[in-house]
Amino acid sequence: MAAVLAAAAGGALSAPAAAGGSAAAAGPPGQVLPGQVDFPTHCLPPQEAGLPPADGPTTARITVDNPAPRVGDTVTVTYQVVRTPAVNPVGAELPADVLTPTGRVLLSGAQSGEVTVVGAERNDAVGAGAALPGVTMTGTFTVTAPGETALAAGGYTLHTGHLLDLDTVCTPDAAAASPVSARLTASPLPQANLRGVSLGTAYGKPGAKVTVTGAGFAPGAAVTVAGRAGAAETPDRVAAEADALGVFRAELPVTDRATTGVVAYEGAGWAAGRGSGPAAYTVIDAVAPLPPGTQKVTAVVEPGALAMTQAGEAVVLGAVPYGDGGAAPGRIGTVTVKDARGGPAGWSLTGKVTDFAGAGGVRIPGASLSWTPSCAAAAGSPSRCVPGSAGVVGAEGAVLAATPDAAVVGGTFTVDATVELRIPPYTPPGAYTAVLTLTLS
Repeated sequence: MAAVLAAAAGGALSAPAAAGGSAAAAGPPGQVLPGQVDFPTHCLPPQEAGLPPADGPTTARITVDNPAPRVGDTVTVTYQVVRTPAVNPVGAELPADVLTPTGRVLLSGAQSGEVTVVGAERNDAVGAGAALPGVTMTGTFTVTAPGETALAAGGYTLHTGHLLDLDTVCTPDAAAASPVSARLTASPLPQANLRGVSLGTAYGKPGAKVTVTGAGFAPGAAVTVAGRAGAAETPDRVAAEADALGVFRAELPVTDRATTGVVAYEGAGWAAGRGSGPAAYTVIDAVAPLPPGTQKVTAVVEPGALAMTQAGEAVVLGAVPYGDGGAAPGRIGTVTVKDARGGPAGWSLTGKVTDFAGAGGVRIPGASLSWTPSCAAAAGSPSRCVPGSAGVVGAEGAVLAATPDAAVVGGTFTVDATVELRIPPYTPPGAYTAVLTLTLS
């Protein structure tokens, strides 16, 4: 089941964050802070200043607020220019709080690209011809790949807004690559287990064959289909192979009278991460001849299906003002799950979301969307409903709600979730749309 999500603003990976302070924290004289680097810089003063280019080392430091994020997390980057060869471009004293810095942080390794960083107008007065002061700039980016990503200092621009608007542009020496100043190592999101099986019939006599259909397995994987009695396997077993779509079909002879369910799994034995939950099955055994004058009376409770419905087909998120960025809040349409299968198998409801697409090719990664699930079981339902963890949804998927395997399961369940899309500052105005897909298994 899919729902369309729309936000009133969005942003790209490298969108600028809210401005930070411009006074660089350099530590005591002579102290080299962790991550502090020097690189040769060519600073080109504005043409109106009539000054020659300034060449010399830039001393800089990059830090991140989370060096060990998960895929989908938003990381704040701080770029401090401790020392610059750039000088005051005005032929007089430069007043306080008229210097605005912007810059770039270069990403390489597991994730490549660049992050735009900006700073606020916050500086002490600078005498005529004196070196411009250190500045601090901040920005954010969304982690999209697991592994180690290196952050290096890129070029920066020092804008002065006194008498005239003047830009001093400083670029690293092309012959010397900017040294890495910080690193982070991102961990992947846990994979949702979408493996499941369905049976052609829920009961049969000893030795009868039951048709088992499985989905959500690794393409081409060898699969074992087995009978279950509670938590233990029975001797009923057959091998199968998943096709290119992760689907298989098998005929399982059920001879063990203790079999109460059927599972399927990859590998040497069933495991929660590589196997399906059990589908209920009942062996109907023959009974001894009845005494004369008696009759056998049989009533059959037919097993039903596992199904869900959802209120509405669209989710509209709150608007975020341009420039500020922030969280666009919303709520998914309420999902109602009805489990009328009987037997010991629980269920799992998972979701995944595409990137948010806007006009002009601008996109917000799906990993920028997070949710806080909730669920409740209707009165009389044998199963308890467990909400998924609050966190990132993303393209990898996350659990919205589930019920555990148990001796007796079933019932009706109401599932909800509040959602929040993190939109970077200075994202181009417009509507950004994604598709949220929910899968019940």
